[in-house]
Amino acid sequence: MHRPKKQAALGFIFATLLIDVMGLAIVIPVFPKLIQHLIGGTLSDASPYAGWLTVAYAGTQFIFSPLIGNLSDRFGRRPVLLCSLLGFCADYLFQAFAPTIGWLFLGRLLAGVTGASFTTGTAYIADISEPEKRAANFGLVGVAFGLGFILGPVIGGFLSKIDLHYPFIAAALLAFLNAVYGYLILPESLSSENRRPLELKKSNPIGTLMKLSKYKAVLGLAASLFLIYFAAQAVQSVWTFYTMYKFNWNEGAVGLSLGVVGLVYAVVQGGLTRIIIPKFGTKKVYG
Repeated sequence: MHRPKKQAALGFIFATLLIDVMGLAIVIPVFPKLIQHLIGGTLSDASPYAGWLTVAYAGTQFIFSPLIGNLSDRFGRRPVLLCSLLGFCADYLFQAFAPTIGWLFLGRLLAGVTGASFTTGTAYIADISEPEKRAANFGLVGVAFGLGFILGPVIGGFLSKIDLHYPFIAAALLAFLNAVYGYLILPESLSSENRRPLELKKSNPIGTLMKLSKYKAVLGLAASLFLIYFAAQAVQSVWTFYTMYKFNWNEGAVGLSLGVVGLVYAVVQGGLTRIIIPKFGTKKVYG
């Protein structure tokens, strides 16, 4: 892939990850109120539902991620990324117009099945990056995550003051527009000779985890990432409910607080890593 095309592709992947995180973050400040509205209960009544909705999304991702990864190895990154974006679009529309709590669960299950944009996006970056630039390019993932968490909650808090459903509609629109943009300009990164046949026995999560035992370094890294994401998701799952219950925060205040978290994350991941890694090397920085 020529340099101008690589830059355009990196720009699209950055936009895809940014929009995905924005879409997820936009709805965080308003999720408790939406659940309350659908179940006709209190904030405390809504919190278990939020936990189970998170389990539904994460559980389907755990089950289907190996299959999605194998599909991207067989058919290429581009179609999987585009389908993932359309899946997120459908999920947000489910949430925006859900008449019952059951429709929310259906939308979260759909998003979990198709929600492979981050894993496929990072695979795309690996495909098109030279070894010496790979770590710096992966820093874009951190920037996208940070910026998404700066803009998403703030926008969600603002839109929710107009209408409770507007943040979900905005997230669906962002996902759809990015899918259209990707369909028009995104080249495929995985050449035909580097693709491999789809093997269902390699597409189950248990088998994938068992394979990690053969690679001690990767197993340690996976365990470390599990603990990091476990802690991060635990805080994210209760933050909105806790601050609304304990401090009587509204959606706008919750959005601003999460925006500050995103700002710090973006500065560290997008700024410091691109300075420190070239200077000290990947092994010293992450070792």
